[in-house]
Amino acid sequence: MVNVRILVPLAAAVGTSSALVRPSGVGRLPALGWNSWNSFHCDIDENKFLTAAQKLVDLGLKDAGYEYVNIDDCWSESSRDASTGRLRPNMTRFPDGIKGTADKIHAMNLKIGIYSSAGTQTCAGYPASLGQESTDAKTWADWGIDYLKYDNCNVPDQWRDECVFCLADDKSHSGSNGTCTDNQNYCPSGYDYSKSKTAERYRRMRDAIDAQSRPMLYSLCEWGTANVGTWGASVAASWRSTGDIFNNWGRIKEILNENSFQMNHVDFWAHSDADMLEVGNGISVAEGRSHFALWAAMKSPLLIGADLTQIPSADVDTMKNKYLLAFNQDDVHGKPATPYKWGTNPNWTWDADRPAEYWSGTFKQGTMVLVLNTDESTATRNIAWGDIPGLSGDKSYQVTDAWTDTDLGCVGGGMDVVISAHDTAVFVLKGECSSPKRRVARTFRVGIPDVVLPGKAGLARRTPKWRRWTTPEVR
Repeated sequence: MVNVRILVPLAAAVGTSSALVRPSGVGRLPALGWNSWNSFHCDIDENKFLTAAQKLVDLGLKDAGYEYVNIDDCWSESSRDASTGRLRPNMTRFPDGIKGTADKIHAMNLKIGIYSSAGTQTCAGYPASLGQESTDAKTWADWGIDYLKYDNCNVPDQWRDECVFCLADDKSHSGSNGTCTDNQNYCPSGYDYSKSKTAERYRRMRDAIDAQSRPMLYSLCEWGTANVGTWGASVAASWRSTGDIFNNWGRIKEILNENSFQMNHVDFWAHSDADMLEVGNGISVAEGRSHFALWAAMKSPLLIGADLTQIPSADVDTMKNKYLLAFNQDDVHGKPATPYKWGTNPNWTWDADRPAEYWSGTFKQGTMVLVLNTDESTATRNIAWGDIPGLSGDKSYQVTDAWTDTDLGCVGGGMDVVISAHDTAVFVLKGECSSPKRRVARTFRVGIPDVVLPGKAGLARRTPKWRRWTTPEVR
C-alpha cells in the first residue's frame, strides 16, 4: 500500500504552495508531544523515553492531547549495517532496538518520533539520510515510527544552494527592518525557492515517506533557510522558521518576532514551527506563559522540551491550558492568531526586543485575544474591541480569563489590563451580550500580587481565584 497525498490550495496564504494532505489526518493540526533534545542532548537511552511517556500520562498531558514521544539526535550507531545499508540503533542505549521502544510507547497509546538530517551526517555526527531516503523511510516504517524530525546539518557542497535567502535570524547581519546588510550571495527578488536544492533535498524524503504503508508526520528542521514558508506546505506538515531556540527570554522574543511575519503561510496541514518549548527549563513562570500562549496562538507545533520528572507544577498547568490548546488544535479554523496591533512599536515593525504585543484569532469558542508585556516592569495595556478584527467597538462581549477559566461578565467597548513583566494576558470573547446600564469600571491584572490601585477612590478589592480588580461603581 502506498500513501496517497493530495495537494489543496492555501487560499489566504499569498505566495504559498499547496498544502500536503496525508492519510488519517496526520499533520492536519499542529503536533503535540515531547522531545529529548532541550533537556538531554545526546545523554539518552530507552529509559528516558519510557519515563517521559509515563510522565505524559501521569501529569495529565496525554489527556490534554500530547501524544508524540520524540527521539532526537544520537540514537544510532556510528555506521550503517554493512550488508543491508540500514541505520542501526545503539543497542546499549536501546537494548530492544528502536522497534522495541516503539512497541512500548505504542502500548501506552502514545506515538513515537525519530530524527535524521538531510545531509551526510546528523548534527551530532551520526549517519544521516541524504541519498538513503528510501532505505531509511522503510526502516522507520518497519520499526513503527510515527514522526520524523529532519534536520539540515552536514550538507555536501554539491547540494548547496546557488544563492542565499536573507534570514535575519542573526543580529550581526540584519538591519533594523529585518533586511540583511552584509555581502552574502543573496538571491534576487522573485527567485523561486521551491526550485532550490534545499527544497529538493527535503522533497526526496517526503517522497520516500509517502511510499511507505505507514503514515508518518514529516517535520522539517531546515532553520528557515531557502524561504521555506513559500514551499514548506507542499513538502511537510511543519517547517522550522528560524534557528534553534534557547532557554532565555531574549531568544524567545527574537523567534516570536521572526515567526510573527510568517503567519500568512499557516493553515491546516501547514505549520510554521517556532521550535520546541522551553517552558520548565529555567525561564520564569511569566515568561513560560507568554512563550506557550504565543506558540499555541501561532499554531506552532507544541513539543515540550523539559525534563518531565523535574518540571514545576505551574509550568505543567501552563501547558495544559484548555483554551490555548483548543485554539491550537481547532478543527474548524485552521488559521493562526495574528498581530492586530504592535503596541510599543508602529505596526509591522521588525524588532527582536519588542515583538508584536497585541494578537487575536478566531476559534470555535469565539475570539481569542492575547496581550504581551515586553516591558521589564508591570505595565497597563488597553484592549479596545474596535481594534480587533471581527469585533465592534460599540458592542459588548462575554469575556473569560483563559488563565483562570473565570467568567468576567459582559464587557462593553474594551478593558484595561495590568500585566506583570514578560507575562501575557489571554482572554476569550465568547459572543455578544447586553451590558447593564449601570456598569462597574474594572481593571484586570495578570500575574502580580495584591496591591492598592493608585489614583482610585477607595481601595481595590480582589475577587477570589481570578485576577479581577473592581473600583467604585460609575454611572
